Amino acid sequence: MHSIKSAVIFLSVLLLISCELKKKSTFSDADIGIIPAPNLVTLSGSTSDNSELKIFIPDNLSSEYLRKLLSETQNAKLVEDEKSANVFIKIDKSAVAESYKIVVGKDKVTISTGGASGLQYAITSLSQMVTHNGYPLPIVIIEDSPGFGYRGMHLDVGRHFFDVSDIKKYLDYMAYYKYNNFHWHLTEDQGWRLEIKKYPKLQEIAAFRKETLIGHNNEPPLKYDGQRYGGFYTHEEVKEIVAYASSRNINVIPEIEMPGHSQAALAAYPEFGCEDKKYETATHWGVFEDVFCPNEVTFKFLEDVIDEVISLFPSKYIHIGGDECPKEAWKKSTYCQKLIKKEGLQDEHGLQSYFITRMEKYINAKGKQIIGWDEILEGGLAPNATVMSWRGIDGGLEAARQNHNVIMTPGSHCYFDNYQSESPDEPLAIGGFLNVEKVYHWNPVPEELEADKRKYIIGGQANLWTEYIKDYPGVEYMVYARGLAMSEALWSKNKNYKAFLGRYEKHNDFWKSNGANIAYHMYELNPKIIKSENKGVYVRFELPEGTEITHTSSAKSTEKKDTVQEIQINESGVHIFQAGKGNKSGKELRMEFDFHLATNAKIITDPAPSPKYSGNGIESIINGLKGINQRFKNDEWLGFDSTDAAITIDFGSKIDFNSIDCRFFKAEGSWIYLPSSVIVQISDDGKVFSKLVETQNISTSSKVAELTFGSLKAKARYIKLIVKNHGLISEGQPGAGKKPWLFVDEIIVK
Repeated sequence: MHSIKSAVIFLSVLLLISCELKKKSTFSDADIGIIPAPNLVTLSGSTSDNSELKIFIPDNLSSEYLRKLLSETQNAKLVEDEKSANVFIKIDKSAVAESYKIVVGKDKVTISTGGASGLQYAITSLSQMVTHNGYPLPIVIIEDSPGFGYRGMHLDVGRHFFDVSDIKKYLDYMAYYKYNNFHWHLTEDQGWRLEIKKYPKLQEIAAFRKETLIGHNNEPPLKYDGQRYGGFYTHEEVKEIVAYASSRNINVIPEIEMPGHSQAALAAYPEFGCEDKKYETATHWGVFEDVFCPNEVTFKFLEDVIDEVISLFPSKYIHIGGDECPKEAWKKSTYCQKLIKKEGLQDEHGLQSYFITRMEKYINAKGKQIIGWDEILEGGLAPNATVMSWRGIDGGLEAARQNHNVIMTPGSHCYFDNYQSESPDEPLAIGGFLNVEKVYHWNPVPEELEADKRKYIIGGQANLWTEYIKDYPGVEYMVYARGLAMSEALWSKNKNYKAFLGRYEKHNDFWKSNGANIAYHMYELNPKIIKSENKGVYVRFELPEGTEITHTSSAKSTEKKDTVQEIQINESGVHIFQAGKGNKSGKELRMEFDFHLATNAKIITDPAPSPKYSGNGIESIINGLKGINQRFKNDEWLGFDSTDAAITIDFGSKIDFNSIDCRFFKAEGSWIYLPSSVIVQISDDGKVFSKLVETQNISTSSKVAELTFGSLKAKARYIKLIVKNHGLISEGQPGAGKKPWLFVDEIIVK
């Protein structure tokens, strides 16, 4: 009888659930509003009766962060006993620690999770539902777990220093979007930021610079503010920050740069360098030749530093940099050359591997593991190292294929110091262009990586370098908007950009209402230019549902369309676009097209441009639209790394033409030089080419050189431009001894 009664109750419960779940959806932004998007959301179509959340959290699961979060959530509070609660917590020891399940019923909420981190994520999601959508909550089941185990955010405090309260704000932001690793970049050429008690000159000298660059590093002559600048974190402050992060289930990974980016340390202790000279904490940005010397006194210093670092940071990882280490000082050092021979190393790259491997052995002996930037692959990868791949994906691919763990953080998608808008009103940034959309669509696992090696990609990370970010509002502006997209790229398994945009706008409004200097480019148009087979081009946009676009030009009247995907442009002239919805609108996008004979031709480049700087494809340089003069990393410039470029345009049949114009970018501080010469050749069959014209000694006082070959009066099917690389960079200049980049923009044939 008892079993029959239980069965009846069980069936009744099933019936109730099936009624409530009669309407199912894999995701609904309107009813949920959580970032990053949960993996499975099942809605009933009904709403809960509760207008408040009363949560009982056992002492062993409570934290300062949860108490803070609930105090900031409308009608949510902690209660002292489970009897008065309407939110109940169940720990499922068989579940993954970071996973969670939320069941919102008619009169109660149940949270099931594998541990403290999963509980934090569940309550954060519940808080977001209330904050961004209000009461009543929908009756819903949410089942969630992260796509990647490592979800990181980085902050450079070497170029500009941020106090403890700023770091805590950064950690609060990270926790709200379920990041779990804070990469704290503590040492740099421009400042050493960590107190090391055994070496007090690091605080007295290395933590400060005499002045700081004004303006951009690529704009000579360089100017300085004449103001002493610096700061460092004491042991007590570090412990406070580590504890604050731990309360948010965030691991803090310290970075101590070696062997490069060490000029500030050498200013304090010149005996750790290879040259007998006076070093000075750097006052501008870039890569400097002053690096640690791999001798015994240097290793003793670094081992002592690591000992203090380990005493402060419980993280299993210590990041030791390893990037951008010039070898000139080692090449000139008698000691280094003898060491290379003694250890049987091939060259200075092998010496860097020796340096990293030796430090890894010491750190491993202390029970820790190292992370290094992908340059640590050069000369041979240290046995147990984790690689952080930033120079594209190649380093990550190579490390994964060697069975090493990899954290992907390519500059193309993860460097938040790049511009996020083409607007001339944007604050000064290092360069480049990376908007919310591009961040969102990033997948840390490269498609070309073999299936059995994909397990070695443990996650990804957003990086913020602070050369041009002087205060925390600047950090908010550069990070907070794109950080929303990155959180979803690293967490969510079923991504939908248009669905994300609806939630993104609510979260953006939330931060703005709380006084954060969050960027807002929701209705700013970021076009993709697509080649047309006929005349002109297509301009393609990806916008939130219901967005209206206004398009005006000299050839067309104003028109509005909902969710416009593509607009064909086949008339030269100025075209103005503006997007908006309701009372919100973006800035006008002004595009001046100058269509010419090459616009609809075929084009081949040899070699292909670097994947980092491939624009909208190689057609970018014949599409009738010039790249902006201020930045080389937008979608109209093509970059070629350390090589000449042969650009061939095929018109399909012979054409008469009179002139060829072409444009090149110059930013010598970023290793971008004008070509040494440009040769124009023509051909009728694409096999035999004859020289038409050549120019040398190309120069400009601005960032862009514009060349014009006029009065040509020629006829051909093919035009080939052979653009010669500048050649080796001179001594004393950034990148000395290396071949620079070559950047090409619109080639206009008329």
